[in-house]
Amino acid sequence: MKSMLMGKVAVITGAGQGIGRAIAIHMAAEGAKVVVNDLGVAVDGSGADKTFADKVTTTIQETGGMAVANYDDVATVEGGQNIIRAATDNFGRIDILVNNAGIFRPRLLVEMSEEDWDVTMAVHLKGNFCCTKPAAIAMIRQGSGRIINMSSGSALGRAGSSNYSASKAGILGFTWALARELGTQGITVNALFPLARTRMAKVAVQAEGQGLKLPGNLAGKQTPDDIAPLVVYLASDQAKDINGWIFSLRYEGTIELHGEPPAVKGIYSKTKWTLDDLTVAVPNLMSR
Repeated sequence: MKSMLMGKVAVITGAGQGIGRAIAIHMAAEGAKVVVNDLGVAVDGSGADKTFADKVTTTIQETGGMAVANYDDVATVEGGQNIIRAATDNFGRIDILVNNAGIFRPRLLVEMSEEDWDVTMAVHLKGNFCCTKPAAIAMIRQGSGRIINMSSGSALGRAGSSNYSASKAGILGFTWALARELGTQGITVNALFPLARTRMAKVAVQAEGQGLKLPGNLAGKQTPDDIAPLVVYLASDQAKDINGWIFSLRYEGTIELHGEPPAVKGIYSKTKWTLDDLTVAVPNLMSR
């Protein structure tokens, strides 16, 4: 057992498989006590299977770590409260929250149902809110905490998954806002663009083959275990001064740092813009 997270209590949502599973196991290996949250749903959010969270919990316990399983739904206020309570009731505190739970329903806009939109927003965006609020309340009382949100390169806009892109872009705004709100309380809030060979990536590759233009490089060599070390680092005391940043791990062996989007360029007028002025000025603004 290593010690970078010794004495810390971590909650990882969607930790039954894929990237969440790897994060939970890596954090436990560094000494963290872990709440393994997972409903055990399919990639599209259907079904439920508690055995996924149970297996990860058992794996951690069998290697000498401390973990408990939790099966609450991140997309409800009650579920979020119960998830955080699983940490405080079992381990006395919460130091780390990784908002990792997610689903994927790729659709062209003209084929997307209201349910496809709503359930994607509920799991990703509302799920971040439902879990982060009770975690933040506990962390403020402690005067410290780490919140790490899983966004996606799709937040930059990908045809064929506008619901997913919109929810992941919302997570960026949520991250930057909370970094400002909570940074003065000893709590850091950062986000990741992860990419690894997971169930979700497999579905995306299949969708791309059906004509949906989804992110490239989805069949790359990165595994969830390649993503987990950076998450562990950001959750540690070593990262206490890193706040409000987006880290991209979309390419093998590469970590990119993203801040809030800067303006590309601008135009200025001493008087109010008129339509005639804009007819001339906007084409110039758009020219490279």
